[in-house]
Amino acid sequence: MEFSASIQKAFSTAEVTGGGYSEVRDREEPIMSDDGPLTNELHLSKLGRSQWWILVLVNIFFLIAGQAAAVLLGRFYYDQGGNSKWLATLVQTAAFPILFIPLYLIPSSQKASASPSPPSFRILASVYFFLGVLLAGDNMLYSTGLLYLSASTYSLICATQLAFNAIFSYFLNSQKFTALILNSVVVLSLSAALIGVNDHSEGPSGVSKWKYIIGFSCTLGASAIYSLLLSLMQLSFQKVLKKETFSVVLEMQIWTSLVATCVSVLALFASGEWKTLHGEMESFGEGRASYVLTLVFTAVCWQVCSVGVVGLIFIVSSLFSNVISTVGLAVTPVASVIVFHDKMNGVKVIAMLLALWGFASYIYQNYLDDSKARRMQCNVDETRNDSVC
Repeated sequence: MEFSASIQKAFSTAEVTGGGYSEVRDREEPIMSDDGPLTNELHLSKLGRSQWWILVLVNIFFLIAGQAAAVLLGRFYYDQGGNSKWLATLVQTAAFPILFIPLYLIPSSQKASASPSPPSFRILASVYFFLGVLLAGDNMLYSTGLLYLSASTYSLICATQLAFNAIFSYFLNSQKFTALILNSVVVLSLSAALIGVNDHSEGPSGVSKWKYIIGFSCTLGASAIYSLLLSLMQLSFQKVLKKETFSVVLEMQIWTSLVATCVSVLALFASGEWKTLHGEMESFGEGRASYVLTLVFTAVCWQVCSVGVVGLIFIVSSLFSNVISTVGLAVTPVASVIVFHDKMNGVKVIAMLLALWGFASYIYQNYLDDSKARRMQCNVDETRNDSVC
């Protein structure tokens, strides 16, 4: 799964997690942190409320539609005879050049004086290389999980990334562990446990119980590593890049995706899987053209999802982006029932309801944080005699 499925808290300081329209409109001055000023290069305060909501809805659509379509296309690739895990890993980042489009379309701020000095090339390259290698390994685990699981089961297990994220954010990013967050962690863990112990869970045809366990373990491990990756990225933004701009986040995605793509290509050749690709294309159930189009559209869909993730992080907040990304995982099981006729037994339905409960807890915590941030801003405005509350 492309890490851009949500860069949790990439724009947040360790203390602030709320987001919203009022928060963005009030962000006209550099935000100060212990390490220096955090600059915001797009003047979103000039947007009207209706324009702001249109941007939010468009980015939500990109995120959810891109993510759901990519997972379903990945499952379709395996169902029609595809068997290369490294090729499935490669397509998750291979279309990263698409991200250069928004990078160059969005104007950059010329206020260089407010920005801290950039890190050295060596440090920056080391950060991108390490995160890129970790991303490639994480995508490989996701590819293995999707090979042995149905799309609905896979998506329900992926929902645990929100619980893992809360844990890693607590230890690495000083994220507060509230009662609602704890409730979300427990409920999402129970949801994954139900899927894991369900003796009647069915993977794709021909998948043994042992392979099902491997798929479950790989997907669960990938969700944990993905959340760790998000927390490490936040540390990178706070301690190394020390900026809060749209272009910096896009550049992080582009260069880490480049590293992950190179690692995937090398692994594809080192594993010998490249030798089977021609035969795989010839024997693909829907034909050679469908084989190529499936891979191309899978890659494009992951990057469409990436644009939505970055857009929501910048327009609203990183927590909101991560929540929408995880809620989007609940769309995939429903879509998989329609597209692949996956069986939704009672245990899966209960697991989905628990996952939605966990999502709701996280969203409500975001609402509380947002309300608190607005009240604080109103108090600041009142002291300046320019309150609009």
